[in-house]
Amino acid sequence: MAGFSRVALIGFGEVGQTLGADILKTGAQVAAFDVLFSKPDSIPSRALANVKVRAAKSATDAVKDAELVICAVTAASDVDAAKSVAPGLPRGAFYLDVNSVSPGVKQTCAKIVEDAGGRYVESAVMAPIGPKRIASSMLLGGPHARDFLEGARSLGFTGAKPF
Repeated sequence: MAGFSRVALIGFGEVGQTLGADILKTGAQVAAFDVLFSKPDSIPSRALANVKVRAAKSATDAVKDAELVICAVTAASDVDAAKSVAPGLPRGAFYLDVNSVSPGVKQTCAKIVEDAGGRYVESAVMAPIGPKRIASSMLLGGPHARDFLEGARSLGFTGAKPF
């Protein structure tokens, strides 16, 4: 599999901004959506001046042509984020869930994504995102983890490995 050229970020806090900035350096197109984009003074809204992603009007707008969707929202919003992208998720798109949530929440999100035709990949980020950025150590799980890694290495996910 070749690398990903169209990526969507759901959540544009610290992790979303960091991953977005690194992915943009590869030449990929990056769209982002955050519920706080509706507030011009929010941290995600202000970050758009520095991280030049396409600010989507909705989650479905962000994912409409994505090959990879990265979900980096607050833990309490993980299920809502999966539900928000499901109607627009392209068939076969990977959905990387980097949120720290319980196994039950990950299973719920996986079902939502898989039922919508996507390929869910769970991730446990093993260190703060700042120092190594997109190359941070991540343990990946689920039936699509290895296939995801084939395309993700070109984006810089060099610290990710399946468990």
